Amino acid sequence: MNHHVLPPLGLALVTGLVFPWLLVRARWAQQAPRLALAVWIACAAVFALAAAMLPAQLLLPARTSHRLVDLALTLRLPSPRRMAAGSAREFLAAGAALAVAAVPATGFVRELLRARRARTRHAELLRLVGRPDPHLGVTVLEDARPAVYCLPGRSRRVVVSSGAVEMLTAPQLAAALAHERAHIGGRHHLLVAAAGAYSGRVFRRLPLARIGGRAVPLLLEMAADDRALRGCSPDALAHALYALAAGRAPHRAFAAGGPSAALRMSRILAPPAPGRPVLRGLLAVAAVVSVVAPLVFACCSVPG
Repeated sequence: MNHHVLPPLGLALVTGLVFPWLLVRARWAQQAPRLALAVWIACAAVFALAAAMLPAQLLLPARTSHRLVDLALTLRLPSPRRMAAGSAREFLAAGAALAVAAVPATGFVRELLRARRARTRHAELLRLVGRPDPHLGVTVLEDARPAVYCLPGRSRRVVVSSGAVEMLTAPQLAAALAHERAHIGGRHHLLVAAAGAYSGRVFRRLPLARIGGRAVPLLLEMAADDRALRGCSPDALAHALYALAAGRAPHRAFAAGGPSAALRMSRILAPPAPGRPVLRGLLAVAAVVSVVAPLVFACCSVPG
């Protein structure tokens, strides 16, 4: 077997199977949700690249496949003259790599389009039944049940039910609105679509898809909580989450309450754990990379 298959195979196994199990059990992940989200994004990107390289490495001879690994590591594309002089076998390998890379890419676009259609339909409904509140900068929906949610993307807006306006105090409502605006400002719907891109038939059994599909939305809620806490008190946000926990939001929307409210409340009100979670997370990532990187470079350094 061509030993240059080993680097992309090892990276695919680490990012698709091993790292998701370690990350979902890491205590620092919920304390530093933005760092954990960055690691999930890196895992998805590296897995997509490694999975695309695998069929190419199987089809190419050892000398050419060695150059392919070098190109992937240095992120350099071959010159137009080199591409024009490619053999049929090399073009077949490139086609196979592009076909594999197209799976998560098309899944990402499909998720974006589905979510945009759902949000557009709901925005049109809100134009009929909702009323704008210039003072709060939101759309108020007449409903006795307390609910606060947002529609990100092109139809961006924050929606508040009349029940939430009556039930929440001014600081609590401001905290809930700050949470929703953090979702919109952070473009969190793109990360949700990226997580959904791996849920198709090809990758859905991978821990990267199964675990990431649950972990990424929760981490996004925690990241929005942290952003809201920059301008409000923990008590105000926790009480708002408690009041909105039973509230419902349309599909493809971000809600301030929801099923994760209890976990997030305890996280907000609990005293911070000793130590520096970001530093612990960086050290954990560095430890994994320090084990994998030498193996990759060792395989890449042998040309034949």
